[in-house]
Amino acid sequence: FKYDSTHGRYKGTVEAKDGNLIIDGKTVKIFAAKDPAEIGWGTCGVDIVCESTGVFTVIDKASAHLKGGAKKVIISAPSKDAPMYVMGVNHESYKADVNVLSNASCTTN
Repeated sequence: FKYDSTHGRYKGTVEAKDGNLIIDGKTVKIFAAKDPAEIGWGTCGVDIVCESTGVFTVIDKASAHLKGGAKKVIISAPSKDAPMYVMGVNHESYKADVNVLSNASCTTN
C-alpha cells in the first residue's frame, strides 16, 4: 500500500502489526485463506465483499463469501451466471434480493 507503481508513494503512515495493516492509524484486517468461506466477514462487520481475485466469478464459487458472513458479493469481472449491473446502463434494475452480482469488468466503470 505504501508504494504504488501508478500513484507513487503514499504520503500517510503505513505499518504492519499483529497481522493487520495500519493506515493512518486505522486498522485494516488482513486475511490469507484460499477458501472465502473461511474468512470471517461477519465477525468483522463486513456487509459487501468485492470479489476481485478472478477465481470466484460464478455464483456458486462467489457464494462462499456469504458462508463467511458477507451479505452481498460484487464480482469485479464478467460472470457466466451472475446477473450483471453496470452503472449508467442498467443499475436501476438491481433488486435487493440479489446477493451475488457482477459489475461487469473492472475496466468497465
